[in-house]
Amino acid sequence: MDAAALAWVGRYLAHLKNERRLSSHTGSNYARDLAALATYCEHAGLDGWRRIDSQHIRVFAAEEHRAGLAPRSIQRRLSAVRGFFAYLIRERQLEANPASEIHAPKAAKRLPQTLDADQMARLLDFRGSSTLDSRDRAIMELFYSSGLRLAELAGLRLTDLDLKDQTVRVTGKGSKSRIVPVGRHAVTALRAWLDLRCQIRQVEDHALFVGTSGRRLGPRAIQLRIDHWARRQGLGVKVHPHLFRHSFATHLLESSGNLRGVQELLGHADIATTQIYTHLDFQHLARIYDRTHPRAKIKKATKAAG
Repeated sequence: MDAAALAWVGRYLAHLKNERRLSSHTGSNYARDLAALATYCEHAGLDGWRRIDSQHIRVFAAEEHRAGLAPRSIQRRLSAVRGFFAYLIRERQLEANPASEIHAPKAAKRLPQTLDADQMARLLDFRGSSTLDSRDRAIMELFYSSGLRLAELAGLRLTDLDLKDQTVRVTGKGSKSRIVPVGRHAVTALRAWLDLRCQIRQVEDHALFVGTSGRRLGPRAIQLRIDHWARRQGLGVKVHPHLFRHSFATHLLESSGNLRGVQELLGHADIATTQIYTHLDFQHLARIYDRTHPRAKIKKATKAAG
């Protein structure tokens, strides 16, 4: 690709960051996806975006598949490519989107991992009264209480939290805001953290969660602290921030059956995204059936006798 064509990639990534307000993580993914497309074009002898047609995109996707890229990753890659070409159309660099009708191979549905209620209680029941212990407890209680994404929690400001009303204002994907409840255990943990937070020197004024330096705690630091506590509590499973969100949604759906309410609390634009938790809920019901239904017991007993 020539330099003029590649410059449009940089403009598009800046558009995602500054206009669409997408996270740096999403921007990095898009940059990799478009770099892969540029590499394909270079090998195919295509020096400009106008020279690409739907057959080129189809071959690009097929080559990515043959190289071992998972269907889900190819889907994301094609989504990035479609978005880029849509941007070029908006900027009057193209007349049509060559990727609009190209689809990746279907990916097998992968159910999100969750912690059950006992595992979650074990993770959150840790001793320690230091400033960092108090902060980490507040972080994990808030994750589980309100189902926040990692970027949402890391970006919280003091003014987003209303402990009297027991709510938190969250800025989610696409800069969309929502207000979600904060449970009583999380409120208690947050009050304890705020009492200690003011003792940290040169603390950043607006950040809810800060490190010992006083600066806002970043996503990677939050991940590491959660991993630390999961290992210390002996859970025996890999715990990451999104696991709290999956567990929050699953436990709430098991208790209420209110899919629309869970969708609103999670901030999902499309209820189809939330519906994956109905599969987890069915698995939960299936396990109860196997343990309690007389016919299920007889079937198992028969198998054991055989």
